[in-house]
Amino acid sequence: MNNHLVTIQAIYEAFGKGDVPTILSYLDEGVEWEAWPDNYAQKSGVPWLIARKGVEDTVEFFKVVGEMKFNQFQVKNLMAGGNQVAADIFVEVEIPWTGAHVTDEEMHLWNFNDAGKVTRFRHYCDTAKHIKAAGVSI
Repeated sequence: MNNHLVTIQAIYEAFGKGDVPTILSYLDEGVEWEAWPDNYAQKSGVPWLIARKGVEDTVEFFKVVGEMKFNQFQVKNLMAGGNQVAADIFVEVEIPWTGAHVTDEEMHLWNFNDAGKVTRFRHYCDTAKHIKAAGVSI
């Protein structure tokens, strides 16, 4: 059995170092990044919450967040069950292209396949804050 908690800890450690290749190595080729049937942040075009499919498309997410200034990114707790890991996150970030500042408490949900690769990732966040920070509207 794969230890999904160890994988997620490694992903967040790599994120803190800006090590995108390591993060991508944990993703399934067909990963669904921010796959939602109905999400207002996506409808509004919030660049970091756009739905992406596959590893190559997911690289675009990391390009967008790589432009942001993270003042804080704290993994407060990790919870695992079955093929999922949920992460309780505190984030404080500046959006340079709008000058906005976002402080949010988020949940990140990670899904895994039997090979231990991430097949889906979603942010559960205050989408109104993110829409405003991106300078877009519904």
